Amino acid sequence: MIKYKRSIIVKNIERQVKMNQILVSQKLYVTPAMRKKKKLFKIEFFLSVFALIGLSTYGICSAYDRNKNEAVSKEILQAMQVQPEKIIVEEPAIVVDLNINNGSKNSVNMNEIEKIPVNREIHVTEEQKVTASDGTVYYTIGQINIPSINCQYPILSSDTENYDTLLKIAPVKFHGANPNDVGNLCIVGHNYRNSQFFSKVPDLANGDIIEITDIFGETIQYEVYDKYIVNESDTTCTSQLTNGKREITLITCTDASDENRVIVKAKEIQ
Repeated sequence: MIKYKRSIIVKNIERQVKMNQILVSQKLYVTPAMRKKKKLFKIEFFLSVFALIGLSTYGICSAYDRNKNEAVSKEILQAMQVQPEKIIVEEPAIVVDLNINNGSKNSVNMNEIEKIPVNREIHVTEEQKVTASDGTVYYTIGQINIPSINCQYPILSSDTENYDTLLKIAPVKFHGANPNDVGNLCIVGHNYRNSQFFSKVPDLANGDIIEITDIFGETIQYEVYDKYIVNESDTTCTSQLTNGKREITLITCTDASDENRVIVKAKEIQ
């Protein structure tokens, strides 16, 4: 029994000695190259952590800005009001009695007899001024509603100087006719790869309905008849050759590359 215990103790001691030898050998064989590699690994790890934090912060800030702009767009939509195509203004007209003096041909006496009301028509421009709660002024030319993808926004009037800024707020007229006029109304909207603005426009299919309401309250339905992808430099989709018909063209980025554009064509339902 004593010999058995002694053999166990000896085996444990031998095992411990081997473990110490392994640890010592590992410590002895840590070369400068291995130390350098370990240091580089630590640097890469910390850089990856900082990059991840930076990307997360950027993503959070971008999402905040998009949600803020979405709220402004909805505010503009709610503030829009139907306006008449022309306004009748009543102005006073003065009736006078002209008396020419006998002594001089150039001497005229004007005696006011009465004032009568006269109506004058003022034609309204095809855009509506809307002031947001922050004081920013926007000019809208109508509304777009696509029921199949739950997309409803004001259509802002194009402004070459502030085009990029306006595009962050709502879809913008890019080219062509005004809403519900004969011609091809081209509308551009951002694709944020979520549910905002024109993000779901690439999901539209032939037969889907797009409703355009102008500032005078007229709503016309358009049916999608074509969808395709072009390079950003290809503007053939903006052609105004519609054979005297009303058409609309929606333009947005693809999911794959910002260099390409998704084009959705729709024509008025007769």
